Amino acid sequence: MLRARSGAVSPKVSWSDLRHKDRKTAKRVNASFMPDQSDLDSSMYDHCIIGGGIVGLAVAVALQERTPGASIVVLEKEAELAKHQTGHNSGVIHAGIYYAPGSLKAKLCREGAEATKRFCNENRIPFETCGKLLVATNDAEMQRMEALEDRARHNGIDYTRLSTAKLRADEPNIAGLGALLVHSTGIVDYAIVCHAMARKIEEQGGEIRRGVAVRAIHEHEKGVRIESASGAIEARRLIACAGLQSDRIALMAGVKIDHRIVPFRGEYYALPASKAKVTQRLIYPIPDPDLPSLGIHLTRTIDGGMTVGPNAVLGFAREGYVKGSFALKDVGSMAAFAGFWKMARKNWRSAISEFANSASRARYLKECRKYCPSLTIDDLQKPQAGIRAQAVMTDGSLVHDFLFKQTERMLHVCNAPSPAATSAIPIGRMIVDRLLEGGTTTISASPAREEARA
Repeated sequence: MLRARSGAVSPKVSWSDLRHKDRKTAKRVNASFMPDQSDLDSSMYDHCIIGGGIVGLAVAVALQERTPGASIVVLEKEAELAKHQTGHNSGVIHAGIYYAPGSLKAKLCREGAEATKRFCNENRIPFETCGKLLVATNDAEMQRMEALEDRARHNGIDYTRLSTAKLRADEPNIAGLGALLVHSTGIVDYAIVCHAMARKIEEQGGEIRRGVAVRAIHEHEKGVRIESASGAIEARRLIACAGLQSDRIALMAGVKIDHRIVPFRGEYYALPASKAKVTQRLIYPIPDPDLPSLGIHLTRTIDGGMTVGPNAVLGFAREGYVKGSFALKDVGSMAAFAGFWKMARKNWRSAISEFANSASRARYLKECRKYCPSLTIDDLQKPQAGIRAQAVMTDGSLVHDFLFKQTERMLHVCNAPSPAATSAIPIGRMIVDRLLEGGTTTISASPAREEARA
């Protein structure tokens, strides 16, 4: 049931207004917002979701499926939905070939790809199952391709192995010793998917508030009080799907965490219209297990374009998409976190390589030409970027799988890695299952690979 609320939509509230550095300070901030028990009445929402990206919206859809008639409000600090990771990703519907057989990521990816395509069909959203080629360009990559082929078999993924001659015949602009063709990989615009989810939520009585930045959170015995510039919201349960700001939201709520979000920029280029049909499919290199990203690849887009990228470089602003963006608050947060420096020491070689590719289009082009030799420096046009919210633990390890923190009345999605967009629908249902089960848990699944813009 939709609950009417008074008050205008708030403007953005700067994160610099938040002075707390740790859990103790967060509790002091929250203490000033202790609820008057007389205010806790039938106007309380059943569920409040922070975050209007694809994971937050998928949670709202799943809640409406599981708890028909429950009152739900989604809070998004931006004026529009899907403005950050969801709206800046590659638009790929992944098949799940990279993930360990039997792992949570493999299961969610397969289920998510099917659910995403079904949702698109039901809501008349354009998508295409164009397939993906993983191309080996040397003997070492051919050996790694064997391992990927074995993983594909165990994950039940439909694929075809292509010889050099078959690859040349199918994709004359692509060079390689061999390739794996993953048939079920597709492309879509996930921002359009989000808008369709939002319509569904609102049609079924849910409320979505845009332009509402959360200032404080306090959990109490009857629910959770969420403060914003436009006033307070009371909810029986809170689900935080805040992406790039997820650690700050958790700290604001007084949740003890052992990680921080470190932003990684995935920089990519759009190819000119003359190269938009350089390939029929998505073209990926065979990933190097010693590197944290999947490598630079060619990606078709649902609007008929073609992009090349991304790399994966350290970002100096969590929401700075323009090259050279710098936010003192975000850099200060990283510099004050010991886990960041431990991570940097472990990965400095790959970091130098990625920064070199970022600084030099010639180096970037060299990576692309390994499998698409017809590309030229002039083809690398309209530089763009996505930013991945990478959770880093205090020991410097990267969290490559789902990380949740749960209290009696709150569930914080602290890390939802690639392929979160592909897997969003089953992820939403999984989160709702955990929320309704209750309890206080920390969940972290086994590591798996991901990329900066996927």
